Parts: sequence; structure tokens; C-alpha cells
Amino acid sequence: MTDLWVSVAVLGAAVLLSEVIRRTAARLFPGACWVYLLEAASTFQLCACTHELKLLGETARLELPVSLTLTYSMTAIHVSTFRGAACNPSGALESVYRGTSTFKVALVLIACQFGAAVAARCFASSVWSLALSDVHLRHQRFGFRCFDPLGGTVLEAAAVELACAFTVQAAVLHIHRVDPSLRAHCIAALITALVYAGGGISGAVFNPVLAFSVQFPCSGHTYLEYCFVYWLGPILGVVSCILLFEKIIPFLCGKSTTGLDVPTVQKQKTQ
Repeated sequence: MTDLWVSVAVLGAAVLLSEVIRRTAARLFPGACWVYLLEAASTFQLCACTHELKLLGETARLELPVSLTLTYSMTAIHVSTFRGAACNPSGALESVYRGTSTFKVALVLIACQFGAAVAARCFASSVWSLALSDVHLRHQRFGFRCFDPLGGTVLEAAAVELACAFTVQAAVLHIHRVDPSLRAHCIAALITALVYAGGGISGAVFNPVLAFSVQFPCSGHTYLEYCFVYWLGPILGVVSCILLFEKIIPFLCGKSTTGLDVPTVQKQKTQ
């Protein structure tokens, strides 16, 4: 139980640090710089928390209700604190498709996301090196190594990532119909269900930058195989969802195929 509370404290510290950065940036760097710092701070929060949750889930052998409660709670916190940050390359590219951003801005945002993902990996290693709990100490003895995250074949894992990304994107496209006070909880419940259903096969990450931080350092498969599973799978899931709901279905129904004016909602996975 001590290990659990130590990890909860680490999660709280990561969220608090990210929130301080967001608020400080909002005061000192209004305008374009604020957008980039918001993206970096929020992506850092997502990745740092997922590192800790993944280690806790794999090493501490938590009971299923506890594990799912942590996943749900952290997802709800992320959605509530990100303030419009995408924390996902797919979200940045989608804004270009909808005409709300330029390709240059999207590239800078994606660069900020990957930079934050690397920073989160370093942050996690630094915290684990303090050996604050038995879980951290054991992980330190293994040199902070992680092992094969795939519980199925590469194709099965890619299919799971595609399906998860498709499902989350479909929810994002229609979440505006839900009462604003319930949106974060709906997204959190959906992501928790997806993690439960697909976590054993691929980890149910469905976010390229999060996978780069959490899954890519793991042994078991090649870099290209991880790119196929964790980059190509989610991107195809998002693209196919947008095509289905904004092009194919309206075309079949005889309606306009102009892109929907959908509010941007965060698309992220905690584990």
C-alpha cells in the first residue's frame, strides 16, 4: 500500500509542476508562446503520469478496481487541466485539416510534444532513481528497463491501436452533444474501458507521442515495428473516423460533406 501512495504522490507532483508551468506561462508569455508552452506542459504531464502508472501497474500488481480507478481519475484530471492542448500529433494535424491552424504551427506543436515526451522520460527516471518505494527500487535495479509491451502480434496490436483511436475520435466528434460538466467524465470512462479491453494486447496507448515516451524504449520489437503499431495504427484510426463521419455517411445520406465544426476536445491515454 505504501508503494501505491508514493506513486500517487509522484502523480500529484507531476500534475502540480505542469499546472505551475501553465499558469506561469499564461502570465509571462501571452500569445503564440503560451500555446506552445501549454502544449509542452500538458504533454509532459500526460507522459510523466503514464510512466508512473505503467510502472505501478506492471510491478505492484494492483487489484483491477484500483488500477481502473487510477486510470479513470488521472484521465479526468488531464482532460480538465489541459485547457485545449492536444497532446497528440493527430490533434495538431486535425487542426490543419479544419483550417484552425497552419501546417507550420502544427509542426512546431508536434515538436513541442515530442520534446516534452523526452523530458517526461527523464523526469520519470530521475524520480525512480530516488528509490522512494520498493517499486522504484526494483525498477532501478533493472536499469529502468522495460520489456515487450505487446501481448499479441504486431498486426493485432496495430489493429487495437487503430480501433481505440477510431473510438476516441468518434467520441470527440460527438461529445459536444453532452452536457459540458459531464464531458471530462465521459471521455475518462471511455478511455478507461479501452485500456481495460485492449491494454493486454498493445497497452492501449493510441497516441503517437505518448507511445514514443512510454513504449518505444522497451525491448522486444524493432523501432519500425513500434512505429507501425503506435504511429500508423492511431493515425489511420483518426483519419478513417473523420472520413466515415464527415464524408462517407453525409454523402450516403445526401448531406453536405463539409467538415463538421466540432469543438476540439483532448485525445489522450493514461494508464
